[in-house]
Amino acid sequence: MDYSRLLSRKAQEMRPSGIRKFFDIAAEMEDCISLGVGEPDFKTPWAIREAGITSLERGRTRYTSNSGLKELRAEACRYLERRMDLHYTPDQVLITVGGSEAIDLCIRALIEPGDEVILPEPCYVSYQPITTLTGGVPVSIPLKPENGFRLTADELRAAITPRTKLLVLPFPCNPTGAVLRKEHLEELAEVLRDTDITVLSDEIYAELTYGYDRHVSIASIPDMAERTLLVNGFSKAYAMTGWRLGFACGPKPLIDIMVKIHQSCIMCAPTTSQYAAVVALRDCDEQIEEMRTQYDMRRRYLVKAFNEMGLHCFEPEGAFYVFPSIAVTGLSSEEFCQQLLYTQRVAVVPGTAFGDSGEGFVRVSYAYSVEHLQEAVRRIREFLKQKDLL
Repeated sequence: MDYSRLLSRKAQEMRPSGIRKFFDIAAEMEDCISLGVGEPDFKTPWAIREAGITSLERGRTRYTSNSGLKELRAEACRYLERRMDLHYTPDQVLITVGGSEAIDLCIRALIEPGDEVILPEPCYVSYQPITTLTGGVPVSIPLKPENGFRLTADELRAAITPRTKLLVLPFPCNPTGAVLRKEHLEELAEVLRDTDITVLSDEIYAELTYGYDRHVSIASIPDMAERTLLVNGFSKAYAMTGWRLGFACGPKPLIDIMVKIHQSCIMCAPTTSQYAAVVALRDCDEQIEEMRTQYDMRRRYLVKAFNEMGLHCFEPEGAFYVFPSIAVTGLSSEEFCQQLLYTQRVAVVPGTAFGDSGEGFVRVSYAYSVEHLQEAVRRIREFLKQKDLL
């Protein structure tokens, strides 16, 4: 059979994940240090694990409602009000299989063939292929390091056309660590208020911001809640990557359509994870603070180390990645990552995995122990010495 004719053309044209490529190679290497995957090195807090165990002991192993446990949806509303001054009701919340499913559902619920989706890049790898699979047209805005990798109102205004349907707002940002503060969001809101453009605000790293100012959601800006689909989850802030649980909040008409798609594709998110997540949202603010403090220390260490090595590093204000420039090496992002991996056994991710504007940069995760990071820095220094750059 000729599968090149049978398989979806759009699916065949999808680019494999640049993150997984280097992770998979590193996994087969002995004594390799991987700084490639954005997965917390902390264990899920015990109170959360215990809640999951208790749910199993009580035999709570059946399907939940399609939208998710009502108790969990109500707790998500209380959490968002307490932590971010956002106001939702349980019927505006959908529990999903990770934040990734929420992103997929939002794009599929809104986008028809020919609709344009604005993607500020570099950004998370999933937005573009999901847009393409739905028949949408990705419109990239290359973000500039001199602007702190933030989306500006002028850049947004210039990208909008009559076909624009959705703006993806991926802040705090993977891979750059850039954050939009309230004044930046207000400027974007001013551009959007007189349009019918929906905002997909991916706030999975909302709890991981550094400095005195806490995360602000664009949904909290006047007139923006009605046009914003907020995506969040448990993987990053609560070290719950394997539990596969996220949630979406937004206008009820949009959530209702997302629930219909979710019913057909997934049925419901994992029951055990949902019971555990109730405890996470209700009782684990202190554990979030403890993990954020550790990430902040690692962040400052890596930024200083890369700048001392001559690899200029923008200071990230959120998430758990640094995005140093490797331009001084004369290597492309892909070449730098390959040579570093095969000569020093250190895995980082080329910036181009997150869009063409990532060329000249690499993403380095600091969701690893200090000892792990120190050894990686030592090896990167050795790599640069061999290139006569130190």
